[in-house]
Amino acid sequence: MTSSVSTSEYDVVIVGGGHNGLTAAAYLARAGLSVAVLERLDHTGGAAVSARAFPGRPTRLSRYSYLVSLLPDQVVRDLGLDLRLAPRVTASYTPVMRDGVPGGLLVERPEGAATAASFRSVTGSDAEYEAWRAFYAAVGDLAGVVAPTLTAPLPREGELRARVDARIWRDLVERPLGEAVERRFADDTVRGVVATDALIGTFASLRAGSLVQNRCFLYHLIGNGTGEWQVPVGGMGAVTEALATAATAAGAVLVTDAEVTAIRPEDGGAEVRVAGRTLRTRFVLANVAPWVLAGLLGETPDPAARPVGAQLKVNLLLDRLPRLRSGADPRTAFAGTLHLGEGYDELETAYAQAAAGQVPIRMPGEVYCHSLTDPTILGDVPEGTHTLTYFGLHLPATLFDDPATRAERKAEAVARAIASLDEHLIDPIASVVARDADGRPCIEAKIPQDIEADLNMPGGHIFHGDLAWPWADDRADLTAPADRWGVATDHPAVLLCGSGARRGGAVSGLGGHNAARAVLESR
Repeated sequence: MTSSVSTSEYDVVIVGGGHNGLTAAAYLARAGLSVAVLERLDHTGGAAVSARAFPGRPTRLSRYSYLVSLLPDQVVRDLGLDLRLAPRVTASYTPVMRDGVPGGLLVERPEGAATAASFRSVTGSDAEYEAWRAFYAAVGDLAGVVAPTLTAPLPREGELRARVDARIWRDLVERPLGEAVERRFADDTVRGVVATDALIGTFASLRAGSLVQNRCFLYHLIGNGTGEWQVPVGGMGAVTEALATAATAAGAVLVTDAEVTAIRPEDGGAEVRVAGRTLRTRFVLANVAPWVLAGLLGETPDPAARPVGAQLKVNLLLDRLPRLRSGADPRTAFAGTLHLGEGYDELETAYAQAAAGQVPIRMPGEVYCHSLTDPTILGDVPEGTHTLTYFGLHLPATLFDDPATRAERKAEAVARAIASLDEHLIDPIASVVARDADGRPCIEAKIPQDIEADLNMPGGHIFHGDLAWPWADDRADLTAPADRWGVATDHPAVLLCGSGARRGGAVSGLGGHNAARAVLESR
């Protein structure tokens, strides 16, 4: 990386050095274009970074984003990325208390006899597991149709609908997801496990008519046609490092400490103002939220359209994994997604409380132990040390808007998150959490306002705004390359290349890939 640009003219200037910007840079530089990536921070990567969060501790945590599913194998092959994604042996574990007896719902990866037995134990019969298998088989068929289109020009809705079973299309695309969950499943725990994929980073009722929860659900289950979420070996920073290496090897210039202050479209290109200089370029790729882009373009964005994030991220370092009341092996229970307070009724109650301005009394959230899958992130630590990541749902930024009460509400949310885990543990988190060099508990928490301050994501929204369907309306005009690839803005020389692109969101590289393809078709 460099601290300055070497010329005032480039074929493409990319604003923002997150993983999508690096993806676009690698593709375009490999095609022979001159490319400059401008990043306001002192490092690239955006939310896909690894960091030593605790003084005196060598462990590198995936500080913001933490799993990979939507990154296409095609992108990894195209760019020759030196990257390994490791599968998790457990898909999920949900501790439950039934009639005062602790237990848990285990879903293996791949599912086997233990999964079937767990469903039978928790629900009392084989009916729920049969419904589960039928539902996810249908979802898999849909994913198999949609996933290959993500790195191609936008398909039209009718083309995809004609290739998919009408019942699953209705359930996931046309009607609120909650209807399908309530109709297909009877057990509250099973319903909740299914429903949570619709709420990661999305604040909505499962019955919402906007269907924003349906779109979130779809993105969480279509990655590479399988929907499997994997752990990047070396942490999320390994994704960024592989992309940055590919971009620089191809000739792209990566400039850090370079905050863009204005973008001015003009005939045949645009001007980009950065660090007291003006760069001229044929194309600007905006790897920033559309809300931020509007400001750079000199526009006044509608305050009502400002994104609102809705999550709590807590990173922890433990001296050892705690034991569960259910008796489940912690190395199995924590190896995948451990669901807390995510029964179906609990999810809806928490949403209603948050919508009314309260921190939910029983906070829904999920826990991950990445070091069970990838111990390389730990560094030189005592045996038994592990990371733990908590991701809380239904905590919109509006709950923390008042600076006078923000710290108190954040502390309340963190306390409730830990309490939701302690409820199912023999060893409370306080008894196993590690201490940093100053003797403080190794606990780092991020509310939406922290995400915005750290990463310039408006409202702390991890998707830069509500996700869109990954296809075009049947009547949409797809004449221009930027429209065909879902990266258009109101200015022909300015394209979206981040999570705000039509098929953006999550660590996927899709925004960058698709913006690069649109540029190459426009030359």
